[in-house]
Amino acid sequence: MNELTIATRDAATGPVLEITGDLDHRNAAHLRRSVESLALGQGQLLVLDLARLTFCDSSGITAFLFARNRAKAARADIALAAVPPNTARVFGIIGLDQIFVRYPDADAATAARAAHP
Repeated sequence: MNELTIATRDAATGPVLEITGDLDHRNAAHLRRSVESLALGQGQLLVLDLARLTFCDSSGITAFLFARNRAKAARADIALAAVPPNTARVFGIIGLDQIFVRYPDADAATAARAAHP
């Protein structure tokens, strides 16, 4: 198993969380705590960069939904970047591809937001 690490960086459009490793029942609370600790403001875009995500179970999906709810409560938006194919497939099966805006990478997400605030 790959340990979960979350690196936070600020972009002009809002925070970007770079999620690396396995997101599962053992550590999904780490993602929730990371999202809770953000100073997320109205009109910002929270980007979850999944380029280095190696595994995601149902607890991880619940953590993504938590992040979405936290963004909406702050009147911010959320986008997923570089969703791995296996996770994208699950999202399609359960309908989350209709809820989350997805981009090929974090730069594309922030550029799209900067172009259309």
